[in-house]
Amino acid sequence: MPRPLTLMRDQRGVALVMALLVLLVISLLAATLMVSVNVDTKIAGTNMRSQQAMNAAEAGIGEAVARIRAGDFPASPVNPRQVVQIFNCVPGNVPVLGTDSTALATKQPAGQWLRYTSASRTDSALTIKYKTNNAKTLIYKYDPAKNPAIQTSTGYPIYVVTSTGRDGASYRRVVAEVIQKPFNANVKAALAANVAIDFSGNSNVCGYNHSIDTPTGTSGRPPCDTYELGFGDLPGAWSTGGISSGGSSAQTGSPVPNQPNQAGFYAGPWEAMGMGQADFYSWVGSPLSAPPANPQGILYLDNNGVTQDQSGAFAYTGGNGEGLLYVDGDLSINGNFNYRGLLYVEGDLKINGTCWILGGIIVRGKTTIKIANGSCTILYSADAIDQSIAKYGGQFVTLSWREANY
Repeated sequence: MPRPLTLMRDQRGVALVMALLVLLVISLLAATLMVSVNVDTKIAGTNMRSQQAMNAAEAGIGEAVARIRAGDFPASPVNPRQVVQIFNCVPGNVPVLGTDSTALATKQPAGQWLRYTSASRTDSALTIKYKTNNAKTLIYKYDPAKNPAIQTSTGYPIYVVTSTGRDGASYRRVVAEVIQKPFNANVKAALAANVAIDFSGNSNVCGYNHSIDTPTGTSGRPPCDTYELGFGDLPGAWSTGGISSGGSSAQTGSPVPNQPNQAGFYAGPWEAMGMGQADFYSWVGSPLSAPPANPQGILYLDNNGVTQDQSGAFAYTGGNGEGLLYVDGDLSINGNFNYRGLLYVEGDLKINGTCWILGGIIVRGKTTIKIANGSCTILYSADAIDQSIAKYGGQFVTLSWREANY
């Protein structure tokens, strides 16, 4: 039987060992917890930087779309190889690119540049191009009336935007395919009027549906039939009054060249746009009292702010335009004037010089329209109307979005 003193010593030794074991376990747990906290912190930091990089990439898509809408992507002449790159630099310091490429400075505020592009030529530069076939000879387009909707004949060109966002060592690259939101105008003919029309001189009006790629200056049938699409045709002229033709003037279209003495002219431009009256005036914006030299965009000309009173008088002696030109009053064209889109004139239309329109013209009028002097060509094109208007007055739609790892 052990003596009491020896037993007490043994118990103290066991207690000491147990205490040391407890301290060891606590130390191990603390170390493990510290490692876990460090790992979690690093993971959280990496995830945050990755998300910030994605946010920057999305912002890059936003600038690219805004630049397309602003007309900074060269669309004429159409070049399937066209590429636009946007750089984080000031104007005048953009890199020099190749023949088919255009370099632009970012529109971000100075000193607040997000890292969704680079300052020089790298694979991280914000890039816009067309979606094309492998040979880069044909542009893919989107037409909701077609099956399949994506093809190379008609519709809205598909843009491919590549944006790479960076935050620290993290980067996220996004590739988005976008189009302008489809817009469908209600057009009755290449030239529609609420008054009689008198064609003479060298005027040429064609209601066959032409490609948006029809070269400026194309006139007569032939050669304009080379650019006809074979569907969606309209009469050359439509009127609630009579239509007369003399001299060397010509009108062509389907089902007939001209449709006189019709009923159902527009109550206002909103009907041609497929909108309500209030929505149209909100969309078209405040009127301009003086016409811009080159009418590009959704433009509303009026001399007094009184809608549809036909009191204004505006004139063009040349220029190039596209979009929608809405004129509350008379419009005179006295020089070399080229336009792609739709002209809507509340007053009289007077053409005394060379005029080339791809799209259509609608005239409410006050007296007979006389197209007698100069050379006037009006070629109907549904795509030229819809896409030119959508370019300046529509929204963009994303057809596809994917993250790339290259």
